[in-house]
Amino acid sequence: MRNTFQFVTIFVVLALITGCGSNVGLKGKVTFSDDGSPLTVGTVAFLKDGQIARGTLDEKGNYVVGFDKVANGLPPGRWQVYISGADEIVDTCEETGTVTRKPLIGAKYQSPETSELVLDVNASTKVFNIEVDRAVP
Repeated sequence: MRNTFQFVTIFVVLALITGCGSNVGLKGKVTFSDDGSPLTVGTVAFLKDGQIARGTLDEKGNYVVGFDKVANGLPPGRWQVYISGADEIVDTCEETGTVTRKPLIGAKYQSPETSELVLDVNASTKVFNIEVDRAVP
């Protein structure tokens, strides 16, 4: 019985020290590769095993990642990264309600299958800056 108690105590202490199962706080910035200016519109999405976490870009291109609009980080693991909603409205037809949008970034960054952006999250991962190409007209 005493050995079981010692084992459980050691396990609990190790879990507390290592942060076992806890999310890792993550932030970053998205900039354009041609001039370093920030992408200020859109959402950086992180996908793993059907889970999606997001960080909305601000006016300086910064984001903080979390689930359900809370900046609560990501669990450790390998995440596919892509950017959605990075476009601007160029025309609105009031008669039909149709909105025409122009993408700001290259199409490859808009899908987890094509973005080629991958992040291995571990306890030391704190910042993930992304550089993207502009959309080709």
